[in-house]
Amino acid sequence: MNVHSIQLNQPIPIYDLSKLDALTKRRLKEVGIYEGSVIFVKRRYPFHGPCTIESEGQHVGIRRRTLELLLGDGKQ
Repeated sequence: MNVHSIQLNQPIPIYDLSKLDALTKRRLKEVGIYEGSVIFVKRRYPFHGPCTIESEGQHVGIRRRTLELLLGDGKQ
């Protein structure tokens, strides 16, 4: 799934966090984003900037690269 192809406010289940580094994985888990949770992309900023996502009522800004890894598009 590509970040550009995602419609805003579309539910996206998270299946795999293994491609993320340990620090990013820990921070996402602290705000309630873990394997099996559902996120919604609320806003995409231009020029490959960050994205705002929502999980369990919390809005979190993350790098586009991190979102691509969450969606399985990132090549590591």
